Amino acid sequence: MSTLTGQAARSRPSEPARLGFFQRVWEHRADYGYVLPALVVMMIVIAYPIYYTIELSFFKTPPSLQLRDKIFTGLDNYSAILSSRVFWKVTWNTVIWTVASTVFAFALGLGSALSLHRAFIGRGVMRAILLIPWVVSAVAASYIWRWLYHSDFGVIGAALVQMGLVERPPNFIDNIHTVLPSLIVVNVWREFSFAMIMLMAGLQTVPEQLLRAAQVDGANAWQRFWHVTFPQLRGVSTITVLLLAVSNFNGFIIPWIMTSGGPSNASHIWITHIYELAFGRQRWGVAAAYSVLLFLILMTLGYFYVRALTKGDTSRQGS
Repeated sequence: MSTLTGQAARSRPSEPARLGFFQRVWEHRADYGYVLPALVVMMIVIAYPIYYTIELSFFKTPPSLQLRDKIFTGLDNYSAILSSRVFWKVTWNTVIWTVASTVFAFALGLGSALSLHRAFIGRGVMRAILLIPWVVSAVAASYIWRWLYHSDFGVIGAALVQMGLVERPPNFIDNIHTVLPSLIVVNVWREFSFAMIMLMAGLQTVPEQLLRAAQVDGANAWQRFWHVTFPQLRGVSTITVLLLAVSNFNGFIIPWIMTSGGPSNASHIWITHIYELAFGRQRWGVAAAYSVLLFLILMTLGYFYVRALTKGDTSRQGS
């Protein structure tokens, strides 16, 4: 009998576990009071816009109507988006823009970080020079590159003509076949410095003892990098790639300032197309539906980013 009573007592939840949610909140009311102003601000500037965007995505808002006179249409905006040719073209442009910009910016940043990791004369000056693209404003960089690409007055086209590679300056951003690669070049030029900084910080954590041991064992430079250095950079590489992917997927300034999505939607990506639908064509409902889909994709990338960011903490706690 006493054994059963002891088992029943152990099976009953402890007193703190039986406390209700509101009671626990009340016990920590002072703590919540400190963060209440921040929570209110977040509700105003983040939660409400998200809610209103989701609500607006179920309404039709033709330009002839005021926004307050919107018409409920259910999922029509989403079905119209998914059945549109422009949607799939813009999606394909977004995939190419995001993947190519992320891969090339990471690869160039990794190469720069490895080159600057070893000591040589003028390393500090070279680091400062390679940081210039990241320091320069995206708006200023977009206008500069727009003039560099100009078909009549651009420096790049004139240089190609002077070297005899082409007979006349090419139309980099006025041609549907070259506009997106030209924008990717600008984006990679501006973003590789960020990847370089992140990877240079990661290289500082690579144990010198492992590199020396691999060298003693006869490993060449490539084998030391692939089997020792790169595995040590796996965590920071994952975070860098995810940050670059989110930034590129949501990148607006360079494609909008340089081409505004043209010519013939050849350089439109999701964020620029949403902007044009909302503020150019006054199709708020369709733009809101696009924004909801974009929000879901970014939330998915954010989930993997948080997992990568907390993976080290979880592994340390488990050990």
